[in-house]
Amino acid sequence: MHKWAAGGAVMIGAVLQALDVSIINVALPYMQQTFHVGIDQISWVVTSYLVAISVMIPMTGWLATRIGRKRYLVGSMLAFVAASALCGLARGIGQIVIFRVIQGAAGAAMIPLSQAVMLETFPIEEHTLAMTTFGMGVMVAPVLGPTLGGWITMNWSWRWNFFINVPAGIAGALLVQAFVHDPAYLREQRGSGRVDYPGIILIALALGLFQIVLGRGGRAGWFESRWVQCFSFASALSMVLFVVRELRFSEPILDLRMLKILGFTVSVLLLSLQALVLFSVNLLNPLFMETVLGYDAWQAGLAVAPRGIGVIIALLVASQLARRGTDMRPFVVAGFVLGAFEVWRMSHWTLTTGMGAVLIPIFLFGLGLGAVYPTLTAIGVGQIRRERIGFAASLFNMMINTGAAAGIAVVTNLLTVRWRVHQAALGLGVSQAPIVSPEMAPIPGSAVHLVHGPLASQAWLMAYNDMYRILAIVVLLLAPWPMLLKRITGGSSEMILE
Repeated sequence: MHKWAAGGAVMIGAVLQALDVSIINVALPYMQQTFHVGIDQISWVVTSYLVAISVMIPMTGWLATRIGRKRYLVGSMLAFVAASALCGLARGIGQIVIFRVIQGAAGAAMIPLSQAVMLETFPIEEHTLAMTTFGMGVMVAPVLGPTLGGWITMNWSWRWNFFINVPAGIAGALLVQAFVHDPAYLREQRGSGRVDYPGIILIALALGLFQIVLGRGGRAGWFESRWVQCFSFASALSMVLFVVRELRFSEPILDLRMLKILGFTVSVLLLSLQALVLFSVNLLNPLFMETVLGYDAWQAGLAVAPRGIGVIIALLVASQLARRGTDMRPFVVAGFVLGAFEVWRMSHWTLTTGMGAVLIPIFLFGLGLGAVYPTLTAIGVGQIRRERIGFAASLFNMMINTGAAAGIAVVTNLLTVRWRVHQAALGLGVSQAPIVSPEMAPIPGSAVHLVHGPLASQAWLMAYNDMYRILAIVVLLLAPWPMLLKRITGGSSEMILE
């Protein structure tokens, strides 16, 4: 019973952090009106949050070791609550951006630490069950975020998208205080060791600058802009120096030596690429519905909701199969194949596609990829010694977060490129394409401004179809790799490569 109490306690924070990645997106136009600022300024409300998360995630395992996981998690949840309340009370764009940085920095610890707590609390043979339970929150929350955010914004106020975190976060912190306890090895290691100050600075520069380039580079024309070139070079150089530093330092911020465990590395790479596709499709679906099919924010939010239902069903099925000792490798392969097929079906959407034809592929896409994350997480992190699970979870989530951010940036850039190609082919001429802003989507009229006329709409339709086809191929290429992992024996998630 204790494992479920501890798991439920840490899940609250993880769900809140995952939800806040997307819940505010549909409220940005209303915040723009409140603060009387332009699109470029209001988009920092999202960008600042993502940058703070990216910088802090790699350090969560190290910080948990130095100050104690329970203390760190409770402190993070309370800081997240305070920052959320301040965001809701903000009176200017400068205030809310600062508060969002604090909120992101605090919330970054919730997912990797919650993951580590559940993997340590549940026995090895129940790791897949633990991760499917965990996945129900962290995978469904971002999908349902735009739907919930749209309803709250239209019926209450955009400020309540932040205020709802307060009672839930306080409850979560109290439950963590009551049910979560640091294992003996963490108590022994607390506060010991040298502080890797160069590592902290280098990883903050590498990931912070990288996230800024991904979030803002599209508006500046990518590498046509001098600042994008400088930031990209500085990010790459910082990452190289960080890797060299961490491999030589005895107590690194991020334990890159774990990547020598091939099963762990394969799982991380597969999930990073899956995150690339998943977050890209999560972006493209509502954006396509609003800018091509003419849906409003509420309709688009409802249309993507079936993906969350598909994810929940897949997670429930996976948890039951894993408890029976079923070989989960074919299940993951089948999920990739189904996901690829459904994204391919999305590439056949037209200007006259009805709601029913939209809902079915979205639901089946969630069903296909729903169980991939918890299964591969159990496989990958399950191979790490228990005393290093916190560091493994940090590395795991950093890679997945980076894959998602890179995917969104690449897809939005290619979408604009393909729009120009099709516009020229249809005889409309090549004009300056509107910038597709990932952090602003899905927002009608702010991410993509369609040129009126059937040929212009057709050009956008063909560009979206191209993106769906590319993503379908990527997912299909991931399908064979899980079979390289040895099957789970006796329900254990400790695997090695054949």
